[in-house]
Amino acid sequence: MPPSPAPDALPRSELVALLLAAAEGDEPSFSELYRRTSAKLFGVVLRICPDRGIAEDVLVDVYLTIWRRAGAFDPGRASPITWMATIARNRAIDAMRRQPRVAPVAIDMVPEMADCATLAEAALIEAEGDARLHLCVEQLGEPQSGAIRAAFFHGLTYAQLATTMAVPLGTMKSWIRRSLARLKECLHAED
Repeated sequence: MPPSPAPDALPRSELVALLLAAAEGDEPSFSELYRRTSAKLFGVVLRICPDRGIAEDVLVDVYLTIWRRAGAFDPGRASPITWMATIARNRAIDAMRRQPRVAPVAIDMVPEMADCATLAEAALIEAEGDARLHLCVEQLGEPQSGAIRAAFFHGLTYAQLATTMAVPLGTMKSWIRRSLARLKECLHAED
């Protein structure tokens, strides 16, 4: 079962509510929980299980575990995403332990390289930050949110944006400057 595309950002309280409802056997809540968190948890699993087929199987096992153990979730001890990510990490490690071992290679035969992999916790923090950023961009409203997306996510220049959106260059620069100030306020308000 592959993950759902691009999860919507959900506040912690809503994730808690979905998990608690799932603990009571509420299938629509569990389905919504899956829709909102599967991409994030699939990323955790995929970092540990690089084989996509195995990772998808592990993700199914992760959600079966979440469904069965939702009643054990304690919102006072951990955030919902941390609790679910821990389950995903543990299931992925278990799956990798079950895989056949490859013959060891002499260490001097392996080229030196830095470990550039992001830790699962860092990936979760980054994903939560991305979700907050996208939520703040949405709060800007149109046409400012479209201008910010085009400028920073797609690399368009002020001149290209002004031409595309049929506004004077000075207006575009003002939109971007004011929008960035509002984004900064929104992101810091969440802290």
